[in-house]
Parts: sequence; structure tokens; C-alpha cells
Amino acid sequence: MNRLIIMTIGKTHSGKTTFAKELESILQQAIVIDQDNHAEFINSHYKKLLATEGANTLKFSITNTVVRYAMEQSDMHMILSNANLNKTVRSDILQNFHDNGFESVIVYFNLPNDLLEERIGRSQRSKAIFRNASNFLEVLERQTNIEEVQPAKNEANYVFEIKDPSETSKIIQHIKEISEFRASEEE
Repeated sequence: MNRLIIMTIGKTHSGKTTFAKELESILQQAIVIDQDNHAEFINSHYKKLLATEGANTLKFSITNTVVRYAMEQSDMHMILSNANLNKTVRSDILQNFHDNGFESVIVYFNLPNDLLEERIGRSQRSKAIFRNASNFLEVLERQTNIEEVQPAKNEANYVFEIKDPSETSKIIQHIKEISEFRASEEE
């Protein structure tokens, strides 16, 4: 099976998880791998193991284990649903998938901060994913201050940008068509 790695990029509350779940329901043989799930699991069961400063290496280790298992033990497309704001880290992740025969898709959520702040204000999302933030506005502020690198067109086989939430259905349809085209090439 010609497999896809679909990577979402964007700030908190931009719609990455909602998009990933909807895409998963439409693509055949796809799985969402969401680091927020891993963070919530760790914070619920292994909080004492978390480093108080620096990278959340425990969360990254769990995510890498799940990704490696899915890569080696399944034939599924993978949807990585997390911020992925760092270009160097993104490139390393995608290179690993390219080396293993995947085609890559980046979906960049480039929504205005005022919309994200409004969504945060209405949000009922669990705060159990936090390690060193007190609320989602603080997370958004940190992400806004990161020197975010917009994905380049050559960073993946396909790059889509969402500037308005109404564009998500169209992008999901494009990715479905890419998946169907890749499947037809196998036959």
C-alpha cells in the first residue's frame, strides 16, 4: 500500500484534532496519532516522571513508539495531529517517513489569533495535557512568540494551507483524492 503521512501544523485551537478525526473517518486505513492524548495519559498516570524543565522527552518517547509501531506493524496512513511548529523537527520527522516509502502531506492551519482566542474562550478541552502552562491562552501566547516557520512548498509532497475554517472540507477532499490516486497506482 502506498501510504501517506499527513502532518498538521498550527497553534492551539486551530482545528488540527477536529480535522484529523474527520480525515480519519473518510480515509480508508488511517489512524490519528495525537500527542495531546499522550500528554493527558502521562499527566494522569505518570506525572512524577515528567521533567520540570526542557523538552517533554517522555511524551516524545511514547509518540515515537506509537509511530514506529504503526509504521512497522500496520499498513495504515498516519495523521500526526500536533503543533509541529518547528521546521527542523518537522523535516526530521518527514524524512524518516520518506525513507520508509511514505508520501507526505502537510496541512498548515494559519488562522488569525483573534479567532483562536475566541475559540479558547469557549473551549471545554481538558487541561490535563499541560505540563508547564496554566491555560490555553498562555499556550497560544508562547506559540505566537515562537519564530514559526510557515512550511515551504518543497517541505512535503503536498502542502495545504487553511486560512479559514470553511476550507477544511475542501482540503479533506483533496487528501482523499490523493489517497485514492496512490491506491490506484498499486493496482
